[in-house]
Amino acid sequence: MNNIYGDWLKDKRKAAGLTQQALADAAIMTRSHIAHIEAGRRIPSREDARRLDRALGTGDVLSSFLPSDDIAVSDRFEDARRLEQQATEIREFALSLVPGILQTERYMRAVLTTAFPPWSDEECDRVVVTRLRRAQVLTSPNTLAVWVVLDEAVLRRHVGGPDVMAEQLMHIAAMGDESRIRVHVLPNEVGAHTLQASMLTLMRFADQPPAAYTEGVRTAKLHDSPTMVEQLYAAYDLVLGDALPQRESLALLRATAKEYANHV
Repeated sequence: MNNIYGDWLKDKRKAAGLTQQALADAAIMTRSHIAHIEAGRRIPSREDARRLDRALGTGDVLSSFLPSDDIAVSDRFEDARRLEQQATEIREFALSLVPGILQTERYMRAVLTTAFPPWSDEECDRVVVTRLRRAQVLTSPNTLAVWVVLDEAVLRRHVGGPDVMAEQLMHIAAMGDESRIRVHVLPNEVGAHTLQASMLTLMRFADQPPAAYTEGVRTAKLHDSPTMVEQLYAAYDLVLGDALPQRESLALLRATAKEYANHV
């Protein structure tokens, strides 16, 4: 993240003779959140920025000069990736493709072939390495809770051919069997639902507020606003309530993988 904003906040805090804790108390925030903003790891919501302005007596400077929403998708994703590595809980909703941290290498490469303009072999290799590193959070010795809700369309969409799909679905089922993730399939019969327009990643942390990441066609957004994040959690809970229980979801994953394997 660009840290001009965080450096400016740090300078103003020190000029006011405040510690991070003192500023956090005055702005009704946590000290760790202040630390993450100053370090460039988080961007305050507009509500937080207004409270910081009031606490520091800076008028509307912090509110007015929040980083623009017009940021490249790649930068948004990089910000989300960094937060993903710090999370104690991740909740994924996948609308049409398997979430990145759950993808097998062959599935990844099949997805990357759809890029437009086309990527070079070197670019694809770089992305594959990055995604495989991301997946290491699932085997980290740190306790990480992961929930995954897959729209049934994810299972039915042929990516890379039957053998690639069979391998991918069995990979997800194996992680569910090993209790590395909680996985639920949202059946097609549910019809329209609250997350039908976008994929969604929700993240909780030990020492900072929760965040959410959404992504569409050439668009991406990292959400810090407490109100928005709360609404996205509520939407996720509604979808989770309509999804199949884990045992039935794992059975469906294995059955679908078998169907693909029989067509190899």
